[in-house]
Amino acid sequence: MPKPVFSPDLTTLCKPMLALLMAASIGSAQAIDLNKLLSGENLNTAINILSNAGDAAKASSGNLGPEQEDALGRSVMANLLGAAPLVRDSALQRYVNQVGRWVALQSDMPNLNWRFGVIDSPNINSFAAAGGYILITRGLWDRLENEAELANVLAHEIIHVTRKHQIKAIASSKTQLAGSQLISLIADYNSNKSYSKVGEKLGKAGSEIFVRGLDKNDEFEADQLGMQLAAKAGYNPYAMVSVLQLLGRVNPADSTVALMFSTHPSPQDRLNSIDSAIGDKLEPWAEGVENTARFNQVKR
Repeated sequence: MPKPVFSPDLTTLCKPMLALLMAASIGSAQAIDLNKLLSGENLNTAINILSNAGDAAKASSGNLGPEQEDALGRSVMANLLGAAPLVRDSALQRYVNQVGRWVALQSDMPNLNWRFGVIDSPNINSFAAAGGYILITRGLWDRLENEAELANVLAHEIIHVTRKHQIKAIASSKTQLAGSQLISLIADYNSNKSYSKVGEKLGKAGSEIFVRGLDKNDEFEADQLGMQLAAKAGYNPYAMVSVLQLLGRVNPADSTVALMFSTHPSPQDRLNSIDSAIGDKLEPWAEGVENTARFNQVKR
């Protein structure tokens, strides 16, 4: 697992970032209606993109281009939204998009068309898919105590996208079933089989990653690099520690954390990894933004 690289210029960012976080340029961002992903036209477009000549081999190797990654991400998100729709709260969706996009602007892929949402599920979890699609559950949102915690959770998921963890997982030996499903999908599409069956396979192929989980080192990397990304965005990076401590206090027998605990290293293992790799190295940025009036307003 690569060691974290600490940006030398972050010391100048935390204080000025507080003002920028409140700036109209980010306040005017509009939440993307992710429910549009469920439309037949949208899914059909994704299928067409992934059905071009040669894309079967690319899918099985994980070597997808930006357009193919976005198509896969759209289909995975449509599959997840079919199981749990977005929370019907436009202010919440807009706010999470504002925070998420601001953090993503500091990432290695600032120009990706990032989209964020909160799904109506009591479970405590978060998801990322290729192309910049990120969801958190209502159960997780309800337990977050400040904006820095939200920013760190989103930063963790943003790192999964920028490091292409899901794409690599699909191509890995651990998830060959997912790769074979993509190849089967393309064969079915080219054979003019049922559209609904094809769409189902496309969503299932990528969504299998959420059931199997990523490699534990990918999760450790997303924690560590996500903390650095949150710091770069002007937030206290150690809010990620608070989130993991929160998860550690949840009874493992609680059904709301069953999926997260089965697909992620334990909160204590993640805390140990952070302590070993980061320790107090991010202390100069620990005075970054913790909470904001807009977080409290949306929470009410």
